[in-house]
Amino acid sequence: MKRRDMLACSVALWASAAMPRRVLGQPRYPDRPIKLVVPFVAGGVNDAIARVWVDRIKGPLGTVVIENMAGAGGAVGAAAAARAQPDGYTLLLGGGGSQVLNPIAMSKPPYDPIKDFESIALIAMTALTIAATSALPVHTLQELIAYAKANPGKLAYGSAGTGSMTHLAGELFKSRAGTPDIVHVPYKGAGAALTDVISGQVPLIVANVTGHVLELNRTGKLRMLAVTSPERVAADPEIPTAVEAGLPGMVAVNFAGLFAPAGTPKAIVDQIAAATATAMADGEMRRSLFDQGMEPVMNSTPEKTRRFIEDEIARWTPVVRAIGLKLN
Repeated sequence: MKRRDMLACSVALWASAAMPRRVLGQPRYPDRPIKLVVPFVAGGVNDAIARVWVDRIKGPLGTVVIENMAGAGGAVGAAAAARAQPDGYTLLLGGGGSQVLNPIAMSKPPYDPIKDFESIALIAMTALTIAATSALPVHTLQELIAYAKANPGKLAYGSAGTGSMTHLAGELFKSRAGTPDIVHVPYKGAGAALTDVISGQVPLIVANVTGHVLELNRTGKLRMLAVTSPERVAADPEIPTAVEAGLPGMVAVNFAGLFAPAGTPKAIVDQIAAATATAMADGEMRRSLFDQGMEPVMNSTPEKTRRFIEDEIARWTPVVRAIGLKLN
C-alpha cells in the first residue's frame, strides 16, 4: 500500500472512531435550568398549577424556574415564549386566554397558537365560578340576575385580565342573562381581583375555581353562586352549575398545558411529555390538583394537546364573534 493510501486510511479510521465520542460527548437535555413562563401574576390558578408541576418534575428534568410575565390576558408572556430559542429551555404554561381567546379576539395577535408553538401536554382543567362579595344581597344566580336588572349600571365584575377565560365567561354570562350593564373590571391576575371583591371594592368576580376560592366560599368571605363547568365541582358539589341555575349554554372551563416555541426538537418535546406523564401518574400530584378544585388530565400527549387546542379555537370562535369581544 502506498504511503498516501495508508495515510488516507488512517484518517478515515480516526474519523469513524472519533465520531461516536463526539456524539456521546454532546450535552444531554437538560443540562441547565429550564424557564417556565406563566403569563399571569403569581397567586392565580396558572401559577398554582405551575408550582405543582415544577415540584414534581425535578426528578426527570431538574430545576425549572417559574417566570411570571403578566399582561394582555396572557398574550405578553405567550408572545415572549413564542419568540424564545426553540431549544427546550423556555416553556409556556398556556391556558384558555393565551392559546384560544387572544388569537381569536385580537385584531393583530402577536403569535399563532398552532404555528408558533409545539404542543406538549395538558396538565389540568378547571371550572370557573361566578361569585359575589358577601355584602351583596344575592344568594343564587337568578337573584343576581334580578338584582342586576333592577339596578342597571350599579354592578361590576372583576376578572384575571382582558382576554382571559374569566373575562370571556363574564361577557358570556352578561349575554345569556340579559344584563349588559354589568361593567368589566380587568386585573393583572386573579389575586388582586379576589382581594378587591373580598373587601367589597368590586361586588362580583368571575374566577377560576381553586382551593383558595373554595376556602373563601366555605368561610363566607366570598359567595360562589354557580360554576360554569358541565358538571358540579367534585371538591364542593353543593355549588350548582350555571346551567342548573337556569342559564342554558353558560359553559366555560379553563385549562393549563405545556407548550414550547415552534421548532423545538421532537425528541425534547417527547421527553418533556413523558416526564409530565410520569408526574401525572403520581397520586400525590393528582391529589394536590384535586384539592385546589382542578381536574388532572391523564394520558395527555403532544398530538392530543394540539387537537384539543384546535377544537377549542373552533368552539369558541363563534361565541367570541357573537358577543362582539374585541381585544387590541
